[in-house]
Amino acid sequence: MSTPTLAPPGIADTAPDFEEHPAAPASEEDSAPPASEEDSAASAPEADPDSDSETDPESLTASGHTRPGYLRMQVARVLADTPGAEMSVGDVARILGNSGGAIGNALNKLVELEQAVQVGKAPRRWQANAETEKAAGTATIARGTGPATPAPGGTTAPPLPKAAKAAPSRPEPITRPNGQQYHPRALGKHTDVTALRALREAGVPALLYGPPGTGKTSVIEAAFDDLITIAGDGDTTVGDFIGEYTQAEDGTYQFVYGPLVIAMQEGRPLLIDDATLISPKVLAAAYPAMDGRKQIIVKAHKGETITAAPGFYVIAGHNPGVAGAVLTEALSSRFGVQIQVGSDYDLALFLKVEPKAVQIAKNLAERQTKGLAGWAPQLRELKAFQEVYTLLGADIAYANLLGVAPEEDRALVADVIARVLGRKVTALALGKQL
Repeated sequence: MSTPTLAPPGIADTAPDFEEHPAAPASEEDSAPPASEEDSAASAPEADPDSDSETDPESLTASGHTRPGYLRMQVARVLADTPGAEMSVGDVARILGNSGGAIGNALNKLVELEQAVQVGKAPRRWQANAETEKAAGTATIARGTGPATPAPGGTTAPPLPKAAKAAPSRPEPITRPNGQQYHPRALGKHTDVTALRALREAGVPALLYGPPGTGKTSVIEAAFDDLITIAGDGDTTVGDFIGEYTQAEDGTYQFVYGPLVIAMQEGRPLLIDDATLISPKVLAAAYPAMDGRKQIIVKAHKGETITAAPGFYVIAGHNPGVAGAVLTEALSSRFGVQIQVGSDYDLALFLKVEPKAVQIAKNLAERQTKGLAGWAPQLRELKAFQEVYTLLGADIAYANLLGVAPEEDRALVADVIARVLGRKVTALALGKQL
């Protein structure tokens, strides 16, 4: 099963001025042949995006030579001017009038420099990220609905594609039940929120997995304002799901339905948070409600049969790597869609988290993906960092960031912080008596 990812999970370079080391080269493309001529152009070696043949006056130096990298800047300008649009080599080439090979190389270079993202392979498409506008610089392109501007070689560059003009801007934040704002993220061509709502309509259970603090619960709460939640752990029982007898004030016992039954009766979504910490035998009680039967039998309450009302939906969260979290085959097979959720470091910058703190988190995340680190700050830790930074200042905020790191990773985290800040930091601790 291919696994969609909430993008960007976040190794995009957004703070080059204090980057710890140069960005690593982009990984090689799959060896499969390109799906179209445009794909072939994207990997063609014939043109160098850093020494293009533009004749725009802005592309020339005082001596009349081509300004290095100007085509790449123009390509970045096309992407930056169409935020959210997924552009092919052909789309960009028709706007700029250059060869597909030159455009493809420029797009690949932007991805390598983490100044754009590739969002598809068959066919290949590219999209702007937080760094694309900066990469575009002062570059200009022929645009608009008026007369087209002659492009190099005597051809005419057409106006921007209609789809690109209509590309949506950043979606509005959604208020969660706790009053906090959630900023939707991309999931393919959809936002994560709209995708989850569509899955509910279709009755396709979804599993969201990723490290704690990446926003799994946040997106689910943003998607469903009628959500019911059960927090799972090793002590969760069948009664916690379905219900059990509880003593009333008059001394009698009455059966109180659990969250699974309530969600089924009222046609509401049920979030099983930390589902993989729950015993598989306990989780099995929910399986009949998730498959085609949409029914469960409450043996403890006269063998009552509960049938799910329209709108009932099951979604779960999983934290891989957490002690005791086991995603069994029986549980995994119940979720037709499984979405990886990582921290969106571009969103952290948008939320005004200190850029150096974001860079530290990104550098640690790089090491984590390579197996060189066991921990990296997620969006939750970065938001907490910014609160401390605002209240108590930079020194305490960075010392606290180091202090919240697991002890076994603290030496590595201290080294990464020192490299980005240019000075050593120790974990937050009380000083001498005043």
